[in-house]
This record gives sequence, C-alpha cells and structure tokens, in this order.
Amino acid sequence: MIARRVRGIVFDLDGTLIDGYDGIAAGVNAARAAFGLPAMSVADVRGRVGAGLSHLMADVVGAERATEGAAIFRRAYDRACVTGSRAVPRLLETLDRLDARGYAMSVASNKPAAYSERILEGLDARRYFAAVEGPETAGALKPDPAMIRACLLAMEIDGAEAVYVGDMAIDVEAADRAGVGVILIAGGSTPADELAATGRRTLPDLAALLEVLT
Repeated sequence: MIARRVRGIVFDLDGTLIDGYDGIAAGVNAARAAFGLPAMSVADVRGRVGAGLSHLMADVVGAERATEGAAIFRRAYDRACVTGSRAVPRLLETLDRLDARGYAMSVASNKPAAYSERILEGLDARRYFAAVEGPETAGALKPDPAMIRACLLAMEIDGAEAVYVGDMAIDVEAADRAGVGVILIAGGSTPADELAATGRRTLPDLAALLEVLT
C-alpha cells in the first residue's frame, strides 16, 4: 500500500502504458536519413526519449537542424505511431481492474496528445481515461506540472489524492511540482539504477500497480 489515499491516477505513456519505441525510431531514422546520417537502433533511441520532440531532434540530428528534423519526423511518425506501438504486458487487464476499483484515470505525456489519442484508440485503451494531455493541450512540457494539473481538473481529483505513474526521473520532478505522489515503472527509457537513485517506489511492471493500489 502507499501512504496516501489515492482516488486518481495520471499515467505517462511511452515506457509506462506502451512500448512505442519502434514507431519513434522510424521517425528518428527518417530524419537522420534526410541529413545523410546512419540509422540508429531502437535500443539507442529508447534512451533518448521523454523530454519532447525538440529535445529529441537536437539530440539525434543536431540543434541547428532540429526544426527541419522535427517536420520530417512528424511525417514519418504519423504513419508509424499506431503500428509502431504495442501495449505493455497486461495493459487492458490492469486498466480494467483499476477502473473496476473506482479509480479515475488520465494520461499526461510529452508526446503530442493527438498521437497519444490515436495510439490509445488503436490499443482499445482510450475508453479508460478522463483526459489525454500533451504539451500542445496543456501549454508546456514536463517537468512543468501543467499537464498533470489539467488531468486532475478533468478527473475532478485533488492532487493530495492522486498519483503519477511514469518511467523517468523527469516524471518524479513533474509529480513533485504538481503536488501528487509518484510511482515509477521499470523497463521504459531509464535504466533501473537511475530509477533507484530517485529514491521513489519503483515497480517491475505496470501490472504490479494492482498490488499497490488496492
């Protein structure tokens, strides 16, 4: 059990609810190919995801080409975002059981919300969430707390009764700034030792939430 009484859960998307790194790598490699750069492996791309598209493009094609790279990425990712994303193990079972227990749920991701909506619809998971927020809907990227706060408003839940579930240190900072609890899920973008260094509770997979949020 966690210390606070939880009524609402806000989830990150990539690395938490989905493994979408194949789709992201397709976009990254389309941008790199346009500039004559070699393709990157999915594993390499995985460790670079989480801080938003501008940061990702600066990392993989260089800051001076980030804007053009982002436009190329979007065209490729638009075709690959659904087919290149798969649910983490036991996703629908976990969401269904949390829903049956009465938890309000929403999603706050640095991925544009339009993509998140399409991916969740494709996985038959959109129906569980009161809101799906991203930087273009909330007005800021994490670790700014705006999108988590927008989710709390949509769920009609106070921050003291909510928890943010993510897979990166940036999620800890965002949760702290939003005034909500945080639980981390291993297996996403961040190595296990870096998650442990945050000092926050880390679970081996999403389904383990069912043992924590009872």
